[in-house]
Amino acid sequence: MNRNAKARLEDFMAGCVRRNPGEPEFQQAVREVAESVLPLIAGEPRYQKARILERLTEPDRIITFRVTWQDGAGRVRVNRAWRVQFSNAIGPYKGGLRFHPTVTQSVLKFLGFEQIFKNSLTGLPMGGAKGGSNFNPRGKSDTEVMRFCQAMMRELHRHIGQDTDVPAGDIGVGQREIGFLFGEYLTLGNRFTGVFTGKGLAFGGSLGRTEATGYGTAYFLRDMLAAAGHDIAGKTALVSGAGNVALYAIEKLAELGAKAVTASDSSGFIHDPHGIDGERLAWLKDLKERRRGRIREYAEHFGCAYHAKARPWGVPADLAVPCATQNELSAADARACVEHGVIAVAEGANMPCTAEAVAALRGGGVLFAPGKAANAGGVAVSGLEQSQNSLRISWSREEVEGRLQAIMRDIHEKCRDAGAQADGSIDYVRGANIAGFRKVADAMLAYGVV
Repeated sequence: MNRNAKARLEDFMAGCVRRNPGEPEFQQAVREVAESVLPLIAGEPRYQKARILERLTEPDRIITFRVTWQDGAGRVRVNRAWRVQFSNAIGPYKGGLRFHPTVTQSVLKFLGFEQIFKNSLTGLPMGGAKGGSNFNPRGKSDTEVMRFCQAMMRELHRHIGQDTDVPAGDIGVGQREIGFLFGEYLTLGNRFTGVFTGKGLAFGGSLGRTEATGYGTAYFLRDMLAAAGHDIAGKTALVSGAGNVALYAIEKLAELGAKAVTASDSSGFIHDPHGIDGERLAWLKDLKERRRGRIREYAEHFGCAYHAKARPWGVPADLAVPCATQNELSAADARACVEHGVIAVAEGANMPCTAEAVAALRGGGVLFAPGKAANAGGVAVSGLEQSQNSLRISWSREEVEGRLQAIMRDIHEKCRDAGAQADGSIDYVRGANIAGFRKVADAMLAYGVV
């Protein structure tokens, strides 16, 4: 980046920080996009004159509200909830709901901002949004979770709809929570519409949605490796997390011939040189999805190493797939990955690598796929679920997965083409940001000043 471009970036970011104080996650997400698109904007007066990036970094609206509910002991509990509706330039707002004590407005703004470009890359008509609450479902009974979801929906239902805003699940919001939320929405509105995605199969959900984010990440990683002349088969992979994304990334990596050797949760990580597949993966799924146990139980059962309060990035491997949460992979972790032979990283979670980690990986010659591209499979199949709901049909698992593969291949091609460098390399961060930005920006130009 030359001196003039650097000055433009710092000037833009100074304004962003001034307008959004105390929101480091959001500022980090904006900087990553701005680094890529400000040079493009400088060469395109129409984007500059219309102040497209300034408009995109301001949400259309942020809805903040109180959720009051009663726990199993009869105590009145109070939580805060948000819905950040960022941009509906290319379709209804679309993005998940997250229930976790760490949820803040900054976190939801960063996720909603990323969602704009991720949804654009899928080619489907979906805008960007995110929402959630600082409610913690862990340790709560089904009845308590139901009461919270119903109380939250009594306010949220005013702001969503199949042509307005279509939420989905995220951390802490699985099929149980989606069921309770959708049931209350159905009761309040007295109409059955596809206003939520990630629903159960019994009431409008799509086959393949559960697996989609993890599968899509593995597909993108395969295509990225192939573009660089590598075969994913025979590679070993470090995977963090043991939730929905991690489990199905592990599963698809195994189907593609790679071998995941780690998984983690908040307590630590396991290292299984045998590889997590077949019976071992089935056991891990049962542990995390049904029994809701801790990852150390896997190590105890299969006799492999367990590392408490640690992350897997120092284990020698070919690939790294962070699937847990934002900013989990630091600059020191990135340097460890480079030193131990990692040749490619694909973000399964949203922004799991710090900005310094991304710089260290790319500086070390590691292929790097940002989350807005690599983990877009989940929202892609959510879009397919919306289509099925609108048509009142249900596609087979094979048809959904075929469409998912095609979408991920198309995303990779968009990122490859927009990120092509003069030396023949591919900057996937730049490619994802520019390809995602152009479609939204052109739509905004068409609408005039609104």
